[in-house]
Amino acid sequence: MVSEDDVMEVLEDIDDPETKIDLVNMGFIYDLDVEDGEVKVEMTLTSPGCPMHSVFVDKVGRKVGELEGVENVEVDVVFDPPWTPDRMSDEAKKKLGMK
Repeated sequence: MVSEDDVMEVLEDIDDPETKIDLVNMGFIYDLDVEDGEVKVEMTLTSPGCPMHSVFVDKVGRKVGELEGVENVEVDVVFDPPWTPDRMSDEAKKKLGMK
């Protein structure tokens, strides 16, 4: 059976092409629900007009869907609360010279 840890590990392999930092460390993942092969990912992007919107949704859905035991993936992109650099991990901030 797939776990939240399994899903988070996959999400850590998906990088923001602009920063080369993964979605988890960028603070883009707001919520994750895994139950009976159903996975719901609630995520955000740096701005509502981000041109990578559909690319991220497709990639997250495809990569998470490849996990054994996953039957369905729902990816919701939300902008409330808005993303800020405060959501980034210390590792990400350091990589971008913010710490």
